[in-house]
Amino acid sequence: MALRGNLRDFTITQLLNLINLASKTGTLVIEGASEQAFISFREGKLAYARIGKEDGSLASVLYKAQKINANQYKAIIDRAGQMSDKELGLLLINAGYVSRDDILLNLQAYFTDMVRRMFTWVEGVFRFEAEMLPPDDRINVRLDLENIIIEGSRQLRELEQLQDEIPSLDMALKFTERPLTNVNLSVDEWKVVKFVDPKNTMRQIAKTNKLTEVEVRRIVYGLLQAGLVELVRPADAPKPQAAKPLAPQEVEDKKNLVNKLIGRIRSL
Repeated sequence: MALRGNLRDFTITQLLNLINLASKTGTLVIEGASEQAFISFREGKLAYARIGKEDGSLASVLYKAQKINANQYKAIIDRAGQMSDKELGLLLINAGYVSRDDILLNLQAYFTDMVRRMFTWVEGVFRFEAEMLPPDDRINVRLDLENIIIEGSRQLRELEQLQDEIPSLDMALKFTERPLTNVNLSVDEWKVVKFVDPKNTMRQIAKTNKLTEVEVRRIVYGLLQAGLVELVRPADAPKPQAAKPLAPQEVEDKKNLVNKLIGRIRSL
């Protein structure tokens, strides 16, 4: 029977830590609020990761990393579209386009980025499938989880601090009277700025630009501190309801659930 749980009880970082400590092999399947994700492990090491229908093929990863150019990428899609990533990797190495290290390092960076994007997922359910191994046609890596877990914990702390400043992503933004002239903004900051409008919530802006909660909150916080924008409530937004504090019994039940889940992971 697969291990199952809710992200309200366990963070992604906590799950990674348990899998790392227990040296588990299998796949963590996460049904997020809007996307499904898969993180595969071999003996507690990260082997593979995918979110939704995103193209994580070797050709796409190398193209995004600028290891192959647009013409090479198109030629691969046209002529080697039916090849597995393992076959394609060997072909590219033998042709001198990339090295073995190029392939492994860029796949490691891509899979790590996939996991990073899940750090702030707080809605959804998960299950650990011990019998589900990484896809045979994809190149697997063997990456220690310790640094990923540390980074995830750091992101969660930053998210908590940013949530104090920007409690809800369902608020919208509008420009202040301060002009944007002579302001140096990053590429991601400009992506947010061009969608600043009382009709657009920060959640919509993040989704449009494929930004995580941490990223969009970090950018908006900087814009707020610079006095360039201010928070406004969208006209059609529902009024927020106050959170109901947990009763003592609910706190105890949640603690028991966490302990039970830890025990089940260790027994897999």
